[in-house]
Amino acid sequence: MRGAVGEGMGPEYWRQVVEQLGAALLVLDTAGRVVAANPAAERLLGRTATAMRGADAHDLLHRDADGDEVPRDRCPLLRALAGGYGARGEGGTYLRGDGRLLAVSWSASPLTEAGSVRGMALLFTDATGDRRLHRERTARTRALEDLNERLSLVAEITDVLGQTLETDEALARLVRLLVPRLADWAAVDLRTGTGEIHRVAVTGPEGRHAGFEGRRARVPEPGEADASPLGRVLTLGESVLQGRVTAAPPAAGHSPLAALHHGFLGAVGATSAVTVPLGAGDRVTGALTVVRTDPAHPFDDGDLAAVGDVGRRVGVVLDHTRRYGRQRAVAEAMQRNLLAPLPRPGRLRLAARYQPAPAGSQVGGDWYDAFTLQDGALALVIGDVVGHDLTAAAGMAQLHGILRSLAWDHTGPPGAVVDRLDAAMPVITTVPLATLILARVEGDPETGPWTLHWTSAGHPPPLLLSPDGTACYLEAGQGLLLGTDSAPGTGRPDATHPLEPGSTLLLYTDGLVETPGSDLDTGLERLRRDALAVAHAPLDALCGHILAHVPPGNADDVALLALRTPPPRDGGGVPRKGNRDPAGATGGTRPPVPGRR
Repeated sequence: MRGAVGEGMGPEYWRQVVEQLGAALLVLDTAGRVVAANPAAERLLGRTATAMRGADAHDLLHRDADGDEVPRDRCPLLRALAGGYGARGEGGTYLRGDGRLLAVSWSASPLTEAGSVRGMALLFTDATGDRRLHRERTARTRALEDLNERLSLVAEITDVLGQTLETDEALARLVRLLVPRLADWAAVDLRTGTGEIHRVAVTGPEGRHAGFEGRRARVPEPGEADASPLGRVLTLGESVLQGRVTAAPPAAGHSPLAALHHGFLGAVGATSAVTVPLGAGDRVTGALTVVRTDPAHPFDDGDLAAVGDVGRRVGVVLDHTRRYGRQRAVAEAMQRNLLAPLPRPGRLRLAARYQPAPAGSQVGGDWYDAFTLQDGALALVIGDVVGHDLTAAAGMAQLHGILRSLAWDHTGPPGAVVDRLDAAMPVITTVPLATLILARVEGDPETGPWTLHWTSAGHPPPLLLSPDGTACYLEAGQGLLLGTDSAPGTGRPDATHPLEPGSTLLLYTDGLVETPGSDLDTGLERLRRDALAVAHAPLDALCGHILAHVPPGNADDVALLALRTPPPRDGGGVPRKGNRDPAGATGGTRPPVPGRR
C-alpha cells in the first residue's frame, strides 16, 4: 500500500489506527480473497480474522435479503475490484458467523502500488437500524397514500353521484368508480318497499357480470335473527368486514338472503369482502358489498371505514333520486293531462313536442295549444311561464284555461285577447311573468287561402319555412311580456302574413334557441338551418329532428308547435310531387311526449 506517511507515522502507527478504527474494515486481494480484517469487522461479522483470511469474501459473506447466495455477476463490489475503481452501496446483506443476516452500508477503495491495483479496502457499517427506519418510514408513507386514495375516492364518488337524479345512473357510476380502484367486484342490493330485497347490480373487472344464478334475484327481507353479513347490514345498519372469506356453506336453515350473499362470494372467488349499509340509522335503503379476490391484499379496517362512508353518502343520493322519481311521476301525469289533443282542421296539419328540462321536476311552464274558434279560425298558442317546476306548471295550467276561454268568447284580433289576459292575470292567477304568442290561421281549412294573424307578448318570433326552400322569422307584432304592467288602453300590436300552400310554420319556446355560452342570434340561426335541412320531411320527423339537435347544456323546457299548409292541388287533385302532404303527420291525437334526453 502506498501513501504519504508523515514523520513519526510508521507502519506500526497505521496498524494501531486500523485496529482502533470504529468502522469494520476488510482488505481484499485482486481475486477478492480476505487478506486482513480489523477487530471491528470481527465483532460485526461474528467471525475471527484467522477464520476469514484467505476465504473468498463474496462467497463467504454476500447474501440477498432472503439469505440466498448472490450471483457473482450481480455483485457491485466484484465489478469495482475488476475495474479498479471505488464503489459504495446501501442495503447490502452479509452473513454472520452465527447464521444471522446483517444489513450493511459499505464503501470500497482500490489499493494501488506503482500504478497497479493490488487489492481493495472495504469499509462497512451495521445498517440494520437504518433499514428498519426505512421500512417504518415506507410503511407510514404507504399508509398515508392509502388514506389519501380512500379520501379521494370518497370525495370523487360524492361529486359524481351528485350530478345525477336517476337511481340506475347513480348506481352505474358508483360501481364504475369502485371497480377496480378499490375492489375486484361490487354488488348492490336495494329494498323494494314491498318486503323484498332486490339485487340490482353486480359488476366485476372490465364491467363483467358474475355468471351465477340469482344475479338479479329478489329475496324476502331478512328477519331479526338473520346473522348473515348481508342480514346484519340491512337489519342492524352495521358494516361488516370479512377479512377472510371461507368456502364453508351457510349454517343449516340459512335464509335466502344468506344464500344469495354466500353464492355471490363463491361465484366471484372472493377472499375478503366488506358489506355496508346504504344510508344510516333507520334510513337504510340497501347494502353495498365489495370484494377482493387476491389473498395477498385483503380488506382492512381502513377499507371498512372508507366503504362505510361511501355507503352513507350513496344512501343520501338514492333517497334523493327516489323522492325525485315520485315527483317526476306526478309531474308527468300532470303534464299529459294539460297537453290537449291537437285538432285536424281540414287539410291543415299540426304536430307538437314538449321536452322537459334535463333536471328538475320534468314539467315546467312551457306549453302549446291549438283549437278551433267559434268563427272557424284555427287558434295557435305557444307560451312560457317563468320557471320549470311544479309551480310554473300550475301557473301554465291557469293561463292555458283562461286564454282558451277568452279566445273563444272574443272574436277580435289576437292583440285584444292577450290584452284581456294580461289584465286578468294578476287577479285570478299566481303567474308573475309569462311570454306567449297567440295566432289565428284564417281561411278555409280545405281550400285556403290562409293568413296568419298574430300577436307576441315578448316571445321569440315564429319561423316560416316557404316551399321555395327559404326561411324567415316573423318579427312583427312584438309587445311586452305578460305581467309587466303595460299601459292600459295602448293596445297590443297585431301582425299578419300570408301562408303559401306547402309552407311550414314553427312556434317554439326559448329553450330551443337559448343555450348557456351562446347568444340568441346564434341559436336562431341554428334553428333556421336545422329546420331548412328537413323542411319537406313529415311534420313529426321535422319536430323530432329539431329537438335532437338542441345543443348540450340546455337547462330549460322546450315546447314546439308546427303547422303545415297543404300544397296546391293539380288538376287531378293530387298534391304536387316534392311537396306532398306527408303521411303520418299528427292530427287529432295527443302528440308524443318524449322523456328526458
